[in-house]
Amino acid sequence: MPASTEASIHLGAASPVSTPDSRLTPGGPGYRRMSFALFLAGVATFALLYSTQALLPLISGEFGVAASEASWTVAAATGGLALFVLPMSAVSERFGRRTVMTASLAVAVTVGLLVPFAPSLPALVALRAVQGAALAGLPASATAYLAEEVRPKALVTAIGLFVAGNSVGGMSGRVITGWVAQEWGWRVAVGVIGAIAVACAVAFRLLLPAPRHFKAGSLKPRVLLGTVRAHLSNPLLCRLYAIGALFMTVFGGVYTVIGYRLTEAPFSLPQGIIGSIFLVYLVGTVSASTAGRLVGRLGRRGALYAAGGTTATGLLLSLADSLPVVLLGLVLITGGFFAGHAVASSAVSKTATHGRAQASALYQSAYYIGSSAGSTVGALAFHAGGWAGTVTVGLLAVLGVVTITVLGTRAARVQQRLATA
Repeated sequence: MPASTEASIHLGAASPVSTPDSRLTPGGPGYRRMSFALFLAGVATFALLYSTQALLPLISGEFGVAASEASWTVAAATGGLALFVLPMSAVSERFGRRTVMTASLAVAVTVGLLVPFAPSLPALVALRAVQGAALAGLPASATAYLAEEVRPKALVTAIGLFVAGNSVGGMSGRVITGWVAQEWGWRVAVGVIGAIAVACAVAFRLLLPAPRHFKAGSLKPRVLLGTVRAHLSNPLLCRLYAIGALFMTVFGGVYTVIGYRLTEAPFSLPQGIIGSIFLVYLVGTVSASTAGRLVGRLGRRGALYAAGGTTATGLLLSLADSLPVVLLGLVLITGGFFAGHAVASSAVSKTATHGRAQASALYQSAYYIGSSAGSTVGALAFHAGGWAGTVTVGLLAVLGVVTITVLGTRAARVQQRLATA
C-alpha cells in the first residue's frame, strides 16, 4: 500500500466523521407528507378562527347588534389565541410539537361543533374565545417544528406553504359560509366549517411525520421567562413582532368590515356573493408560497417594502365605488399581507438560535393582537367614518411597517460600519 494512502487512512481515522444532515428538504422523503399535513393544519386553523367573519352582518341581524359588537366574535377568537400562544409554546417545548398541535386541533374542532348552538351573542363570544385559546397550540408549534425538521435553505418555502394553508382556510371558510348561510343561515354555515376542520385534523395527525430532531426543554417558569426576556431584548425580533402585528391590523380590519360595506349601496350584494369575494385569498396562497423567491431577489427588507407598498396601493384602490376596482384592491391587500407575513415569520425562525417555540409564539401573539385590534378598531372606524375610516387605520398600520423597516435598515448599516471599522 502506498505511503500516501496509509497517511490518508490514518488522517481519516483521526478526523471526526461528519454526520449527514437528516432534516427534510424539498424532494426528499417525508417532505411532501409534512408539507401537506401542515397545509391542512393551516386550513383548519384559519377556517375555524375566522369562521364568523363573513357572517357578521347576519349575526348582527339575529342578535340586533352593531358591527362593532358583532366583531367581537372574531376579536375574541384571535385574542384568545394571542393570550395563550406563549404558554402553549412552552408546553410544546416539553411535550413535543406534534403532540401539542394534535391536542390543539382536537379541542378546537370540538368547540367548533358547539358554536352553532350558541343561544346568545355573549355565549357565542365565549365559545369563540375558548376556540381561539385552543388553537394557540398550533401556529408557534408548527413554525418551531419546521425550524427543527427542515433544512435552513428550505425554511422560508416550508413556512410559506404553511401560511398558504392559512390563506386557503381563510378563503374556504368565508366562501363556504357565505353560500351556506344564504340558504340555511349562519348557524348551519359554521357547523359545516366545524365538520371540514374535523376532517383536516384527522388527516393532519395521520400524515405528519414523527419529529426526529426535537429535544425536550423545561417547563420551569424561570427558564421560560429568561427565554422570553432574551427574545424581547433582541431588537431585530422586536421589529419583526411589530411588523407582523401591523400587517395583521390591516388585514383584520379590512376583512372584518368588508362584508358590511358590500351589503350597503352602491353594491348591495347578497351573502353568497359576498362570501365568494374571499376567493381573492388564492392570491395570498401564491404570494405566501413564493415569499422565499421574493426574499432571494430583494432581500428581507426589500421584500417587506414591496409587501407594504402593495398593501397600501390596495387600500387606496378599495376606496372606489366600482366593484372591479374594489376587488383589485382586495387582491393587492391580500397578496401584500400574506407575503409580508411569510417573510416576517420565517425571519423570526431564522433569527432565534434558541427557544424557537417561544420566539415564534411571541410573533404569533403580536400577530393575533394585531388581528384583534384591527377587527375592533376597523369596525369602530367604519361606524364613525365609513369605509374611508377603515382604510385610514390600514394606511397608518402600513406606514408603521415601512417606518420600522427603515429603522432596521439603518441599524444594519450602523452595525456593518462598526464591524468594518
